Amino acid sequence: MRAAYGVETVRTAERELMARLPEGALMQRAAAGIAAVCAGLLGRVYGSRVVLLVGSGDNGGDALYAGARLARRGAGVSAVLLNAERVHGGGLAALRRAGGSVAGEAFGALARADLVIDGITGIGGKGGLRDAAVPLVRAARDSGAVVVAVDLPSGVEADSGEVRGECVRADVTVTFGAYKPGLLIDPAREYAGVVRLVELGLDLEAAEADVEALQHDDVAALLPVPGAESDKYRRGVVGVVAGSERYPGAAVLAVAGALRGGAGAVRYVGHGADAVIARFPEALVHAGPASKAGRVQAWVVGPGLGEDAGGALGDVLASDVPVLVDADGLRPLEPAMVRGRDAPTLLTPHAGEAAALLGVSREEVESGRLVAVRELAALYGATVLLKGSTTLVASAPGAGAGPGFVGARPVRVNPTGTPWLATAGSGDVLSGLAGALLAAGLGAVDAGSVAAYVHGLAGRLAAGGAPVGALDVADAVPGAWRGVVGRGRAAPGAPFGTA
Repeated sequence: MRAAYGVETVRTAERELMARLPEGALMQRAAAGIAAVCAGLLGRVYGSRVVLLVGSGDNGGDALYAGARLARRGAGVSAVLLNAERVHGGGLAALRRAGGSVAGEAFGALARADLVIDGITGIGGKGGLRDAAVPLVRAARDSGAVVVAVDLPSGVEADSGEVRGECVRADVTVTFGAYKPGLLIDPAREYAGVVRLVELGLDLEAAEADVEALQHDDVAALLPVPGAESDKYRRGVVGVVAGSERYPGAAVLAVAGALRGGAGAVRYVGHGADAVIARFPEALVHAGPASKAGRVQAWVVGPGLGEDAGGALGDVLASDVPVLVDADGLRPLEPAMVRGRDAPTLLTPHAGEAAALLGVSREEVESGRLVAVRELAALYGATVLLKGSTTLVASAPGAGAGPGFVGARPVRVNPTGTPWLATAGSGDVLSGLAGALLAAGLGAVDAGSVAAYVHGLAGRLAAGGAPVGALDVADAVPGAWRGVVGRGRAAPGAPFGTA
């Protein structure tokens, strides 16, 4: 499991560690990590040209000490000071002793740079870059130099992943002690590039993570495996209420996701029965209503239902088994319909649907995904899977949560997605896959996050760098599943671009 911690949690752990170490030792550890990563990127340090963008505070000090280490190895290092009065004095002195200098002409130095180290703001930065920094950051980007961010790209918000203005777009981010949520969640994640973690020795065992991401081993341990005595009911029967005369394909895709996701059987209810049977003769079809269709261990309701969604949704939510609500099923949904349920409920909106449920704009959801998914979980008393470039899964609040509660922690973030999954019907496949995992007995958070993980890998396998259709993604699920179970961390893809 990869965990990310909020700013205050990290700062508390840093203070506790610094109290046990000689003065400046923690900064030297950070600087050594930055310098090592930069040396690897440069290949040949001697004779290379390195520019430091130095703000006030510890991030600027980290950059200066790292620059001093590179200068001692023969790099030509110059520092651009954004606030000369508040520069880290010890770091600047170390740079000068090593042969580095303060840049006389910032833009000329940046134009000639092989590598730029971003030490402008730290993890407490809010609201994007200050005006004075913007031209320098743009010049660094235009120079073609490799950009390395210290702890996280300056201008992004560490706790939320929000980007509120101009910020640094790094090729590599060297982060210290622990991952920060903004390094794992879009839109900030796309500015971080490849993330390298430098261990500082922080004690975070007793701390609660804000965000966590499953890795191959975690997913392998959660994927259900049939035993010798398994039958279709022990493996899980999924009920799928999806599709309409206008959208029969949604039914086919949701059933495909459920079957490829290991369901022992799928009971289909809806107007797409002919299309479902033509593609999957093993499916069990029923004219409806869902409450009369027979025994299931979980329901999936919503994809492609159109105007039929309201009645079908109420019928399914009245059941005593887990329910996944997607697509058209989300439109008539009200919090009271979910809050009274004893069985788990998993909502799977994309950003536009989440915006409608919250009564805000789509742009507000997309710019503040972590806040949005927590608010949805609290409002509906359900587990919420917010689809998108980084899929987030927030658990329902526990018993006794007060009116100010904004979503249980930690929130799961999925690292395996690909832009090729942005294709019609892909979400229907995900719903069926998650429904199969609910029917197999996984809790709503695990079912949602494991489904998103496998679905993302299936998208990568099916696409192979080329356009892909939703049914191709469904057909690739078994291969992705085998990759996770059989090859551990060697399955396709490197989550978050980490190295």
